[in-house]
Amino acid sequence: MEILIKASQFILSLSLLIVLHELGHFIPAKLFKTRVEKFYLFFDYKFSIFKKKIGDTVYGIGWIPLGGYVKISGMIDESMDTEQLAQPVQPWEFRSKPAWQRLIIMLGGVFVNFVLGIFIYIMLMYAYGEKYLPNENVKDGVWVQDTIAMNLGLQTGDKILTIDGEKIKKFSELTLGFVNGNDFQLERNGVVLDQQIPEDFISQLMDRGKNAGPVVMPRIPFIIAGISEDSHNLTADLKPKDIVVAIHGNRIKYFDEGRPELNKFKNQEILLTVLRGTETKEIPVKVNSKGKLGVGLGQLPFKDLEKLGYYNLAEIEYSFMEAIPEGWNKSIKTLTDYIKQLKKILNPSSGAYKGLGGFISIGSIFPSEWSAESFWNITAFLSIMLGFMNLLPIPALDGGHVVFTLWEMITGKKPGDKFLEYAQVTGFILLIILLLFANGNDVFRLFN
Repeated sequence: MEILIKASQFILSLSLLIVLHELGHFIPAKLFKTRVEKFYLFFDYKFSIFKKKIGDTVYGIGWIPLGGYVKISGMIDESMDTEQLAQPVQPWEFRSKPAWQRLIIMLGGVFVNFVLGIFIYIMLMYAYGEKYLPNENVKDGVWVQDTIAMNLGLQTGDKILTIDGEKIKKFSELTLGFVNGNDFQLERNGVVLDQQIPEDFISQLMDRGKNAGPVVMPRIPFIIAGISEDSHNLTADLKPKDIVVAIHGNRIKYFDEGRPELNKFKNQEILLTVLRGTETKEIPVKVNSKGKLGVGLGQLPFKDLEKLGYYNLAEIEYSFMEAIPEGWNKSIKTLTDYIKQLKKILNPSSGAYKGLGGFISIGSIFPSEWSAESFWNITAFLSIMLGFMNLLPIPALDGGHVVFTLWEMITGKKPGDKFLEYAQVTGFILLIILLLFANGNDVFRLFN
């Protein structure tokens, strides 16, 4: 059921983005009186799930869910219709139009993707505002329990100040900051230190597995989740959600402070001071030879931690006018973060290519339960990503056509049809290789 919910959201989001992207080509083509022969969601090799001709255009749904397309008369595209190009130029064809009109037609899809992403982010800011843990409110530093964080040179209690010289606003942005960054600054016991992010950090991150969690976490209190049936403290008066505030008289605030304290009392009986609701209780317990109590570590929502005085969350509501610059800023940050990741992928020594994913990876980022806020957040991200990818100067993409058209406008020389045909084939082969590699990564991770 979880897979079905994720897949349904993915297909809905992808379909919306494809249709609107192609509409971005379709509308200016029609405005410039260019004939559009096909408007398709997904590809229709050999047959279609649905199709209907209205005017000069066949509207349809293909059976190969790898994208979509509009087939514009007189244009060298993925249809590779070279027979049409061998005929005399007709006034309704793409190739008969001035270069500036062809440029607008080709940029239409990318323009729609960027505008859509910005619009969604603006509406999300207006509808939901922002709720987050400010990084500056993590006053006692981070909790380090993972080797990858230790490889960064981090210790529990460190306060992360900047990444690549940029102050971190939200604590949740730290992992992405480490992924995209080269260096960071931290404060340890009042001393500011500069640290380098290992070049292969992304490779280390991927080797942990997709369910490993963030690189660092906020420090959390010692919360009892429950007692295992074979625990030596099964009969102790411990309850779920008890918060340990002292171990044998020694005050602790966080779970990480409890570990060394318990190690002092191996194979001993001690008094555990817990906070239960508003009541403080002292409970006799036993510590085993490993310095353990035999209890599970629990968690509380940040709202509850805020009530207990651990963290102060930020909750910001925006008017519609206030949401416009906030949505714009989030769009720009999304785009710049994505470009940084792409640069890492192009650097083999970073190991970032291991994180390149296809349809399984994209589908997996959708939540297992329907959430309108999450759905539209992911759709906005994918829209901006799709816009940028299509702008890359690869012949089979919009960006490739844009480069050739700009060359024509600057030099006054139009590339020959044969050259455009060979370039389209080359670009298409590159895209197929990239597609196979990305989805191959998905399959490898699925069975590994």
